[in-house]
Amino acid sequence: MSDPVSDPATASVPPHRTLARDLPAHDGERVLLRGWVHARRDLGGVRFLVLRDRSGIAQCVLRDARIPLPESAVEVRGTVAASPKAPGGYEVQADALDVLAEATEPPPVELPKASWHAAPDTLLQYRAVTVRTPDAQATSKVAAELVGAFRAFLDDEAFTEIFTPKLVAAGAEGGADLFEVDYYGKRAYLAQSPQLYKQIMVAVHERVYETAPVFRAEASHTVRHLAEYLSLDVEVGFIDDENDVMDLQERLLRAMVRRTWARAAPELERLGAEAPWVDAPFPRIPLLEARALVADRYGHTSGGKDLDPEAERLLGRWAREEHGSDFVFVTRYPEAARPFYTYPTGDGGTRGLDLVFRGTEITSGGQRVHDPDVLVAELEKRGMDPRRFEGYLEVFRHGMPPHGGFAIGLERLTALLVGLPNVRFARSFPRDGSRLHP
Repeated sequence: MSDPVSDPATASVPPHRTLARDLPAHDGERVLLRGWVHARRDLGGVRFLVLRDRSGIAQCVLRDARIPLPESAVEVRGTVAASPKAPGGYEVQADALDVLAEATEPPPVELPKASWHAAPDTLLQYRAVTVRTPDAQATSKVAAELVGAFRAFLDDEAFTEIFTPKLVAAGAEGGADLFEVDYYGKRAYLAQSPQLYKQIMVAVHERVYETAPVFRAEASHTVRHLAEYLSLDVEVGFIDDENDVMDLQERLLRAMVRRTWARAAPELERLGAEAPWVDAPFPRIPLLEARALVADRYGHTSGGKDLDPEAERLLGRWAREEHGSDFVFVTRYPEAARPFYTYPTGDGGTRGLDLVFRGTEITSGGQRVHDPDVLVAELEKRGMDPRRFEGYLEVFRHGMPPHGGFAIGLERLTALLVGLPNVRFARSFPRDGSRLHP
């Protein structure tokens, strides 16, 4: 279907497509744009088409042409001209418009006006379309760059990427937050974590990582929890203690932030993201000291086996004010707060740790148990049957080095980096306790 403004046979046709972001480099030249109708305006004979492609948006000026419904896929030919009021300061004076795929109905939400802060349930209900908004596009680009930076850093550090099962016979961490599935008539579960497998693979490669979804059937339906999220997992062998794990995390997060800010600068600017403070060393504080600090300094009492969200927020404030860091490690968690494979210190504590970023926990990890007898004792202490972990335990009878690791929740990190109020919008198609579509 074609709606030429003028006879295209009389105009020179540009041989290659130009992206919206590159218009300033083609001032006065003829270009070919391809994208979607993001918005349209009719000012009595002069029509404006705002075209969106993977790089951004471009304003196109047309005369005597029918502009199809928003989200139609189109092709525009014309000449680039300076225009102070146009996005990026340039527009296309179009002489041909071809409709490649016409939308048959308007989108359920006006995408140019969509906002993370307006009707979030509506945005999620129509996610198959609202994922096209520039903000959603920018967010998924930032997430992709974080994963790329994660891989690049670890590849340079001689880590090997691994690929582990997501259908398992038992949960890696125990508890009831497992999704049960029928596996050829047998009971199986969606993996909570690749933890047990990445430990096994330490005995193969010493340094391993994985980027893959994990599944948590948690009852927590909050703005910071998902039932399915992308976990960035790391495990490293031949460590001295948990400080080696924290040293690695610190270098990794610093590299991820810097590379993402370099490679996704336009998207981060669009989202109004503030670059994290990463130059200073990340402070490290034991859990009990962290509780005492937020109580004495801010008057907030945090009980239980972990820090509550308000305590995390206040600890993050302390790290920024006193140490010039947006990150702070919380160490020495009690055994009751850590999985069975976390290295016990013998006094009821462990070498387990969390990393808090801008007042919210984003990683969990520490040193692992490498003695098979201790592992069996820890399983039994938690009421877990060691026979269900026989394949895992067998590896430790054949010589496992001291090792440790951690896991980063990509969506939570992304949301905190770009300032999203709800972690669901950090994933293109989120899954929570009430959402299986789209």
